[in-house]
Amino acid sequence: MPINPDAVGTRSDPTESSWRSKDGLLYAVGVGAGQDPLSETERPFFSENSIDTTQRILPTMVVTVPDVSGAFRAIGSFNPAMLVHGEERIVLHREVPVEGTVSTVAEITAVWDKGKGAVVEITSTSTLVGETEPLFEVVMSAFIRGEGGWGGERGPSGPRHQAPDRDPDAVVTYPTRPEQALVYRLSGDRNPLHSDPGFAAMAGFDRPILHGLCTYGFTGRALLHELCGSDPARFRSMEGRFSSPVMPGEDLTVQMWRTGDGAAVYRTLASGDRVVLDSGAVTFDA
Repeated sequence: MPINPDAVGTRSDPTESSWRSKDGLLYAVGVGAGQDPLSETERPFFSENSIDTTQRILPTMVVTVPDVSGAFRAIGSFNPAMLVHGEERIVLHREVPVEGTVSTVAEITAVWDKGKGAVVEITSTSTLVGETEPLFEVVMSAFIRGEGGWGGERGPSGPRHQAPDRDPDAVVTYPTRPEQALVYRLSGDRNPLHSDPGFAAMAGFDRPILHGLCTYGFTGRALLHELCGSDPARFRSMEGRFSSPVMPGEDLTVQMWRTGDGAAVYRTLASGDRVVLDSGAVTFDA
C-alpha cells in the first residue's frame, strides 16, 4: 500500500493557469452547446462575435482550469490505471470571466480507507492573479483500486441528496454525439481511455467512453438553463457522484427537483434509465 494516508493537509505550491476566449468556446462545444446553432440561450457560450450577444463562460468549465498534479504527487505512488473519478464539486463566488489567469493552491483534504481501495479528496482554490478573494473552488475525489486496507477511517458513506418521492420539477434531455469525447478531450483531458479503442479494451470497454466531466458539463448546462435562467452569474455550486460510464452517442437526461429557494437536487440518466451521475445538488441565486 504505497499511498500515504498522512498526506492529508499537504498543500501544493501555487500554480498559474490561463484561459482565453477560444478555450471557453471549445469547452462549450465539447459539452454539447451549439448542436442547435439557432439557440438564443446557448449562443453566448459557443459564439464570440454574434451581433446581439456577448460571450460568456459555462460555469462547469472551471473543472478544466486548476493544476492539481502537485497535490497528487504528495499522495505517493500508485497505478494510474486503477484510478476512477468518484465525485466532483464546484463552488463559484462570481461569474467566470471570458479570459483570465488564476493562481491555484491544491490541498489533500481527505484520504479514506475503503478496504479494496482508497478514496483521495483534493480541494483546489483558484484566485485571479492580482486579486485576493477566490474566484472558485473545485473539489474532486478519486477511488484508487487496490490501495486500501491499512486500517484507516472509511469516511462518509451512504446516499446523499436523494430525490424527493415525486415527479421531477424539470427534465432536460440532450444528445451526445459519436465524436463527443474527441472534442471534449481538447479541453485538457487527453486520457486515451476516451480516444483509443485498444486502451479502452484493456479497461474492459468495447470502445472509448465519454469523460465523466463531459457528462458533468452536459448536466451543468441543463441546470444552468432550467434553474438559473441561462445566467451564469446566478450559478453558485454543483456536486455529484459518477456512478456509471457513458458511451458517446447516448442521450443524457437530467432530472431536477427544487428543494428550496436557490437549491435543487438532480440526477442524470443515460439512454433513458441508467443512472450515470447521482447524489447531485446545485445551489443558485433564486
